[in-house]
Amino acid sequence: MKRLMTRTLIAAAVLTQMTGNANAEATIPTTNAPATQNTPSKTNSISGISLENIDDNVRAQDDFYTYVNGKWLKNTEIPADKSSWGSFNELAEKSLNQLHSIIDSETQKKDLPAGSIKQKIVDFYASYMDEATLEKLGITPLNPEFARIDALQNKKQLATLIAHLSTIDVGAPLELGIGQDSKDSTKVVAGLDQGGLGLPDRDYYLKDDEKLKTTREKYVAYIEKMLTMSGDAAAKKHAGEILALETEIAKIQWTKVENRDPVKTYNPMTLNKLKVLAPHFDWTRYLVDAELQGKTPYLVIGQPSYIKGFDRLLEKTPLDVWKVYFKWHVLSSFASQLSKSYVDERFAFFGTTLRGVPENELRWKRAVKTVEAEIGQGLGQLYVEQYFPADNKARMEKLVSNLIAAYRQSINTLDWMGDNSKKEAQKKLDKLAVKIGYPNKWRNYDQLEIKRDELVGNVMRSSQFEYQRQINKLGKPVDRDEWGMTPQTVNAYYNPSMNEIVFPAAILQPPFFHADADDAVNYGGIGAVIGHEISHGFDDQGSQFDEVGNLRNWWTAEDHKNFAAKTKALVAQYNAYSPVKGYNVNGELTLGENIADNSGLAIAYKAYQLSLGGKTAPVIDGLTGDQRLYFGWAQVWRSKTREPQEIMYLKTDPHSPAKFRGDGALANQPHFYDAFGVKDGDKMYLKPDQRVIMW
Repeated sequence: MKRLMTRTLIAAAVLTQMTGNANAEATIPTTNAPATQNTPSKTNSISGISLENIDDNVRAQDDFYTYVNGKWLKNTEIPADKSSWGSFNELAEKSLNQLHSIIDSETQKKDLPAGSIKQKIVDFYASYMDEATLEKLGITPLNPEFARIDALQNKKQLATLIAHLSTIDVGAPLELGIGQDSKDSTKVVAGLDQGGLGLPDRDYYLKDDEKLKTTREKYVAYIEKMLTMSGDAAAKKHAGEILALETEIAKIQWTKVENRDPVKTYNPMTLNKLKVLAPHFDWTRYLVDAELQGKTPYLVIGQPSYIKGFDRLLEKTPLDVWKVYFKWHVLSSFASQLSKSYVDERFAFFGTTLRGVPENELRWKRAVKTVEAEIGQGLGQLYVEQYFPADNKARMEKLVSNLIAAYRQSINTLDWMGDNSKKEAQKKLDKLAVKIGYPNKWRNYDQLEIKRDELVGNVMRSSQFEYQRQINKLGKPVDRDEWGMTPQTVNAYYNPSMNEIVFPAAILQPPFFHADADDAVNYGGIGAVIGHEISHGFDDQGSQFDEVGNLRNWWTAEDHKNFAAKTKALVAQYNAYSPVKGYNVNGELTLGENIADNSGLAIAYKAYQLSLGGKTAPVIDGLTGDQRLYFGWAQVWRSKTREPQEIMYLKTDPHSPAKFRGDGALANQPHFYDAFGVKDGDKMYLKPDQRVIMW
């Protein structure tokens, strides 16, 4: 089931100009090193900077990201079971090991209450680790689903099937989601969006560059192999039919950029309108079987032209082809929970071909991730009890308070926003909800049945449990205490319908947040992350929602014009970046996140100056406060990514690649130029009229 719309710090996944004399104690550097040639001041504080990663062969003024992270980039190998590796991955791996330790500890206990969340976690994990049972079962756990599909007698019954597949989280051409009504955030409504592809994006089907064409060829070979393993005597023919149908679906889908428009994707439709839009789909049957009948007065359609195109596909595609297509998506969805041969084939394509990963993760890692994905809040409650210090939350609250204060001051000085809009922006900031660490109340899993010897059954029942939990929201007040991430997630997000920012416990550790370090590095790290998430409320998408989360235009025409000029320049700047030869960053797709990176860093600088209270920042490790702040920003983004994964990110991820998040945002910060003596002729230099200053 499609999740609520949020703006995260990282993809699946997660997430500023004050005057002052912070540079007073150090000479502005013009050589490779920033200020390390200066005598460090005496202080008990630590800088929080990973000095061992500095590459003195790179000038800070030419490529600050590589200067700060160069030795790490040279000496670090991406683990064989990963498609990328960096700060986020390191913390995610740490979190994974902590969760594993929790599960192991609970497994040793003999007195876990039957039906308790701890017992369910232990049994779910055991069902994944029981390879002998999985080998014995083979593909048989999916036989009931295959039989359901084989029993279809006409296309009208596809409505029932698609409704059912939503309950077990199998991809289909129509994806159901439950969330707040964009124009009335007090209501919970149901919506439908495009879906149904096996590859990550429509471009994989429609573009003919060599890499994507090769991926398509390997995809159809993968389908044929898996169908053959499942006993399909006509696997080659069926694989071709599946690719052809998915290609037709891709042709009618909206692009990722088009789907970023919250106005164009908000189309409430009653049953009568749906019947006119797509007359060959049995909407009445769908609403009943999806448990929506009588619970929602309309469905919010994300892409009306897609629904119309799907109706045409439904009419012209033979029922037998639809059957093969749906059986394939069931098989592909659950292949990683079947016997070893299916697991290996699925990884060979989705892991190695699509993402460039040589080896699958160890089984225990996959087991923990599956438990975390299905009953993550139950596991998160145990995680918080053991691994999240209460002091971290208190210090974060202070940081957030300073960031909000900096935004409040900055709004009044914006050159692209008029007075009326500034008042509205202040109202939105006043209403901003902040969630740190973990939820106020934990999810109840009493109604979820977990069996020790049924891995596929456990995954299906978990999906059905979540589906029912979402459906039960219809017609009820919005739960503003709900979290969209678990506490053990290394990410953060902004939700425009809630007007809230959320920072899970797991991101509140180095290099993002150093509890023992001087404030500067924390403002450059977690401070900029906080600023990033707040700024989503004012980026090209979030700015279209008001203080209570309603889709409402609170800007003047002049504001829109001024803002569009800045965003146009930002799009052009990021369009020029290319992490892989022949593949550039999509400045329109990544616009919201690029705005957030640039704004978050700018506001973090202002908040840091506020935190100094007019005092001079100490020099630590030869670095001024301003310099440490920018170091903190750059080291957060240290990362390496395999080429196939990078291409996938460029096609699907609204975030820019790590290097360009680091250097791209810095090139637009006037105080970065001051801190490191960046001047005309340096590669980091942009002329003042080329710098995009949002805040």
